[in-house]
Amino acid sequence: MENGGATGNGEEAAAAVAAWNFAPNEGLLGLTALSVRGVLGRVKAGMVEDGAARSVIPLGHGDPSAFPCFRTAPEAVDAVAGALRSGDHNSYAACVGIEPARRSISQYLSRDLPYELSADDVYLTSGCAQAIEVVCSALARHGANILLPRPGYLFYHARAVFNGMEVRYFDLVPERGWEVDLDSLQALADRNTVAMVIVNPGNPCGNVYTYEHLGKVAETARKLGIFVIADEVYAHLTFGGKEFVPMGVFGSVAPVLTLGSISKRWVVPGWRLGWIVTNDPNGIFRKTKVVDSIKSYLDISCDPPTFVQGAIPQLIENTKQEFFDKTVEILRQTADICWEKLKGISCITCPSKPEGSMFVMVKLDLSCLQDITDDMDFCCRLAEEELVVVLPGCAVGYKNWLRITFAIAPSSLHDGLDRLKSFCLRYSKPTK
Repeated sequence: MENGGATGNGEEAAAAVAAWNFAPNEGLLGLTALSVRGVLGRVKAGMVEDGAARSVIPLGHGDPSAFPCFRTAPEAVDAVAGALRSGDHNSYAACVGIEPARRSISQYLSRDLPYELSADDVYLTSGCAQAIEVVCSALARHGANILLPRPGYLFYHARAVFNGMEVRYFDLVPERGWEVDLDSLQALADRNTVAMVIVNPGNPCGNVYTYEHLGKVAETARKLGIFVIADEVYAHLTFGGKEFVPMGVFGSVAPVLTLGSISKRWVVPGWRLGWIVTNDPNGIFRKTKVVDSIKSYLDISCDPPTFVQGAIPQLIENTKQEFFDKTVEILRQTADICWEKLKGISCITCPSKPEGSMFVMVKLDLSCLQDITDDMDFCCRLAEEELVVVLPGCAVGYKNWLRITFAIAPSSLHDGLDRLKSFCLRYSKPTK
């Protein structure tokens, strides 16, 4: 009877579904696996917080804003409050963003370039995530492919695939500071390749590219007839021996779409203000109508809040250098803590010390561990047993590696890495 009832219920459910004409977009159902949020949700699924005994240590995602030491600049808060109180920014904005904000961003970015950007080179978006969405949508055409870095931020993969583009991965070389393997990249490209993505400073690797390497990237793009999508959301968050160099410096060699936001440098990811910038002194994006495609997509998508756009000129002009210096100094300290403490964990190898962004990639040696099947199993058990959340490498295309963020309070980082070490010791294979 029970089996018969279950079958009956199943048949009834199927009949009920068949009675309706709508169904989900099948292309969306598998994309959660390509989302950092989705993977971290799986990691934390079995985690039960134990109240005051131990706090959760978030080493899995790059959002330091919850920690007082990373609080945004008071000038930024004043700029937003002033924009709200003015009553001048309660209306809809132009689809590309309001002109004073675009002009201010163009001037801000031009400080690091050998040419001047204009407001017309800037398109405002709801954070850098929407910038990725817009660019992938604007490029999509039948048969097109895009070159993405591995390891890398899989949001690019998700948006490209959703728009019907083919994704091809080129390798970053850990032994060379995660530089682009330009030979493998060139071997992947064909007449249907439209663009390549680089992330600098790097997520998830914590690398910073040199002027010379970026020049080679630009020459390779020119040779292949493609443009560069430069994700620079972590611009100027560098604390090693290399200074940040924007890819737009090489815009006359190959056209560059620069993606950025205020999220990371101002530590305000919830304010959702990003941009797409055309670094293209030769006007190639206009001649090929890529600019028209971006504008058309923005006409049918949502905008960042107008009052945040209205705050941008004062936010950029008034924020003191001391605030940026303080943020970088904390990241320098926490990167040092991470580098030194990871050396003492036998089953983890860190190929290079992070020099920028908020992350480091480390290799997991499963041969040293017992009863751990892969990186996802490792992270799920770590979260459940130690309340430490780390992102498995599979979420950035690098299975059996881990991405660890050090953009948290130093005391919490010490605690989290100590718990990580205890966990690894508990699962270490006994020595013979």
